[in-house]
Amino acid sequence: MRISDLQAKDVVNIGDGKRLGTIGDLDVDLDTGLIRAIIIAGQTRWFGILGGGQEVVVPWNQIVRIGHDVILVDLRPVSDTGYYLPPGSGKSGTGGY
Repeated sequence: MRISDLQAKDVVNIGDGKRLGTIGDLDVDLDTGLIRAIIIAGQTRWFGILGGGQEVVVPWNQIVRIGHDVILVDLRPVSDTGYYLPPGSGKSGTGGY
């Protein structure tokens, strides 16, 4: 899969069904080459001229599914989901992926 393929997909939060937007950037660990997070650009208000909203950073381990035309993410707090968090992340998870 190419980055351009990811950028063409809508990102939807399964917690509330809200469309967050599309991927504007990726956070990549240069030492390992692994993607740490996807970054969704803030929404602009008027033809891209007036201020952009705050960007949304979605850690890779909170991506639930990458489909043909949508990426499902779960942005509930880690304490509610029990998702595994890698060592050194500064947080603790209870479950595993």
